[in-house]
Amino acid sequence: MGHSILHCAASVQRNELDGGDVADSKIPAEVKTAGALINWVTACLDSSDVFFGHGTDNSRDEAGALVYHVMQLDHCAGNRDYGVRASPQALAEIQTLLDTRIGKRVPMPYLLNEAWFAGRSFYVDQRALIPRSPLAELIVAGFTPWLASADDGSALELGTGSGCIAVACALALPHWKIVATDISETALEVARINVDRYGLSARIQLLKADMFAGVSGRFDLIVSNPPYVPAAESDDLPAEYGHEPPVALYSGPDGLDSARRILQNARNHLNDKGLLVLEVGEQRECLEAAFPRLPLTWPELDRGGRGIAVITAEDLGPSAGALVTGVNDD
Repeated sequence: MGHSILHCAASVQRNELDGGDVADSKIPAEVKTAGALINWVTACLDSSDVFFGHGTDNSRDEAGALVYHVMQLDHCAGNRDYGVRASPQALAEIQTLLDTRIGKRVPMPYLLNEAWFAGRSFYVDQRALIPRSPLAELIVAGFTPWLASADDGSALELGTGSGCIAVACALALPHWKIVATDISETALEVARINVDRYGLSARIQLLKADMFAGVSGRFDLIVSNPPYVPAAESDDLPAEYGHEPPVALYSGPDGLDSARRILQNARNHLNDKGLLVLEVGEQRECLEAAFPRLPLTWPELDRGGRGIAVITAEDLGPSAGALVTGVNDD
């Protein structure tokens, strides 16, 4: 949506009562169509202190998500629907959601109860982390060239949250069975909504579990986007992160507590030709330092993002758990 931006008639001021920013004026009377609304919302967001990074990385994409969602327009249509006029109800809803986005710094996906991942729409609310993992690129590609076979197999996802990764894997690998775990019962409630939405309850088993605890059998693929933010960084993150469940964000002093547990125990749950795909984001260098003898492959991602490690069962070997000290689930 790279069209020119019309400047917003509203400035943004500090609201001393609730500690947030609020729009200083309402949608101008002449702003009626989807395209004009996207321009106006974009400028309002640009004039605020909001942070982008929960599904979108810029104001215009976020404005488009808001306007298209409220007006029930088709994202695939691009700018074809820019001339569609908004109803009074839609205008009021856009204003209310924008005020909340700016004033309370709530990430837009939580306001819309919708996030996009791997080209699919998912339900999301504050019980689960907002989907935004670069794992989507590998999933859509069927984990080629690393996965031994995409025909039939089984996968385990650790820390499923909203269920978006498990659902995307099931769609990309249509003959696979998937077990998706999470320590949070409320996150699993969100995951159930998305599994049912895509009609995948027969192929995706949702399991309340702390990592591998209670997981039986071996898998051809283990995939995880675990928490990896160092606990000490919690106060330095933008306000938007404060609306997400802390258990899905923070993982010990260096952010690697969860990753260590996965690496120490994954071999016991992988088939001999199995594959572990583990996201650690900005903690890549820390992970390499913690596991200096473990071969880690870091795929180049065409769509951006970093910090996804690919490790074969063979490279994990029989003694991966002894490479560093930490918790052992088995």
